[in-house]
Amino acid sequence: MKRANKILFKILLLTVTLFFLLLGCVENTNNAEIPKRLNEKILIELKGKWKFSLGDSPERSQVDFNDDNWELIDVPSSWENQGFHGYDGFAWYRKDFTVTDDLSKENLYLILGFVDDVDQTYLNGKLIGLSGGFPPNYNTAYNAYRRYKIPTDLLKKGKNVIAVRIYDQELEGGIMSGVPGIYSVLDELNPDFTLEGIWKFKIGDDKIRADINYDDSDWDSLFVPAHWEMQGYRDYDGFAWYRKKFSISKELSKERLILLMGKIDDIDQTYINGVQIGSTGLWNFNKVPTDFNTRNEWEQKRIYSIPDGLLNFNGENIIAVRVYDGFRDGGIYQGPIGIITEKKFRQSSSR
Repeated sequence: MKRANKILFKILLLTVTLFFLLLGCVENTNNAEIPKRLNEKILIELKGKWKFSLGDSPERSQVDFNDDNWELIDVPSSWENQGFHGYDGFAWYRKDFTVTDDLSKENLYLILGFVDDVDQTYLNGKLIGLSGGFPPNYNTAYNAYRRYKIPTDLLKKGKNVIAVRIYDQELEGGIMSGVPGIYSVLDELNPDFTLEGIWKFKIGDDKIRADINYDDSDWDSLFVPAHWEMQGYRDYDGFAWYRKKFSISKELSKERLILLMGKIDDIDQTYINGVQIGSTGLWNFNKVPTDFNTRNEWEQKRIYSIPDGLLNFNGENIIAVRVYDGFRDGGIYQGPIGIITEKKFRQSSSR
């Protein structure tokens, strides 16, 4: 199935590109593939030689892992083009780079471009992005553009390390195309406290899952933001819940705060510490929603005010998000995800 999808995708891409070439509108297929965002500015280009090794082990994500004996290969390019022809399976990439300027106030993203097939991406030992599903719940994401939010203060002056775990099922594998780098994104909300990363997740529905003391220890772990189809729940439509525990700085205790939940496919009800603070879409009590996408809710940004006194600044908090997806992709799929002050939100919105 994957082979057929790849071939069809490439034939379609080639057909469209040749059509526009005849019109003199594009120069090559790579430019046609890569999403263009006018508000992105590259700060650190990461194209070139990366460390590379076949196989798999979790310690390879750590900053102090010794990769001195690893191969050097070019990024972007398939590993088949660089001496690893016919290899399918796990492999890791690592890249050291130096930050010379203070980037703490920048809204930063790591862009890898297209990766074939599945990846987990770490910056300084912290997981910042995931696309696709690893075995045994394999799901390819070869045609997904990797653009991962960098949490505030994770990137530091001096040496930094990117580690990318990749699984390829067949055909070509690796960091394939694009302009890898650290990008600053203008005119986009940058939360004071990010909630992107690993969340607890379970399909099905039970309103008790919103409770602050509910036991979610046996739930699966999914990366947010990313469609659940990309993480082992292929073709699933219906109810599902997300939960995340977090502690927030006392420095924000005197501010009026807003929860940013990005975009959710299709509709949601969102709770903090057991209290519903927002909802998007037409819900039919405890029944299956019938008009779940009458206003293109999946495209709407979720921006919910947090009531004063609801957050605990001396301990743990719980966000629970009830989602219903009617068809195709589902889940919390696009950021930013986090908490922002009302003052900063207004300033950003007025630009």
